[in-house]
Amino acid sequence: MSEIKSKHSFSLVFLSSTLLLGCSSAPDDQVLTPQAQTTSLTQSSSIGASSAENSDDFFEGFNRVMWDFNYDVLDPYMVRPLSIGYMEWTPWPIRSGLNNFLNNLDEPANAVNNLLMGNGSQAVENISRFWINTTIGLLGLIDVASAANISSTSREFGDVVGYYGVGNGAYLMLPAYGPVTVRDAADTVDGLYIPLNWLTFWQKAGKWAFQGLESRYELIGQEGQLRHSPDPYQLSKSIYLQHQDFKAQISKEPEQALDEDLLEEYLGHDY
Repeated sequence: MSEIKSKHSFSLVFLSSTLLLGCSSAPDDQVLTPQAQTTSLTQSSSIGASSAENSDDFFEGFNRVMWDFNYDVLDPYMVRPLSIGYMEWTPWPIRSGLNNFLNNLDEPANAVNNLLMGNGSQAVENISRFWINTTIGLLGLIDVASAANISSTSREFGDVVGYYGVGNGAYLMLPAYGPVTVRDAADTVDGLYIPLNWLTFWQKAGKWAFQGLESRYELIGQEGQLRHSPDPYQLSKSIYLQHQDFKAQISKEPEQALDEDLLEEYLGHDY
């Protein structure tokens, strides 16, 4: 997974932020193999229940209703067909140019947020990408920076406050929009940065929609992994919250294994 950010793909944010973002448990500029993605989801499904117990889901009843609405109604009857139509019928030069242009608008915000998190080298890469693509790349229509091996690391202001110790807060599944937490509200700060602050409400809405269609289409090959989960809602929530912590560079210490000698002494030798 700002006022309207690409990590939320209108009604498919619930899926894109769970599968696409959740599977990227490696740095943003790395791509996991299909085997690694499957392993990530399998591990997440096994810890989904325990993660839910460790985080307060005050609105679980409402959240599950909204999940069912998003997953069973909006996605199969609206978003999925739209994403397929857009990705397969729009000429590639137009679609690629639009996607590059929209992604380029986020680079200054990414740079500021990376800098605030102490990621100086990543912030330099974000700024370099913005200036190179804006000038040589014709206002971002051509991704010259990627061709020059300059990677992009996406960070929002919510990641910054999370990095400095602010928790996710209450988890809420919104109709059409998808999952959010209280900390996500801080992402609105990104809309104050140039050039995002130049966009009107409808331009931001268009940016959100087109980037969402791109994200949704990329998930088609992974749909079965979520569909076959015994509890898709808990799985999606677990992955979403894990990804939020990952982007905020929050590392949690694994629980220490119980010493076998102490266990044997406590239970006796016949356990």
